[in-house]
Amino acid sequence: MTVAVQQQVFEIIAKQAKVEVDAVKPESTLKDLGVASLEAIELIFDIEEHFDIHFPDQQGANFDSDTAQSLVDAVQKALDEKAAG
Repeated sequence: MTVAVQQQVFEIIAKQAKVEVDAVKPESTLKDLGVASLEAIELIFDIEEHFDIHFPDQQGANFDSDTAQSLVDAVQKALDEKAAG
């Protein structure tokens, strides 16, 4: 996984949560960061648009338990699948 992907995802999360990017840790959940469920849906759209990827519907974020790192992992997986064609 590239650091750049993690950094970009963390920046998008920080913007949505209205926190400094330094406040976003791999183990932070969206709930910890104060991201409400509607904001989290917007966050997913922002991430998809930013990376030009599409998350499968069943991969919707679980706001209570999903961590920032799990979002990064999902982005990386989608990017890898896109690259594989």
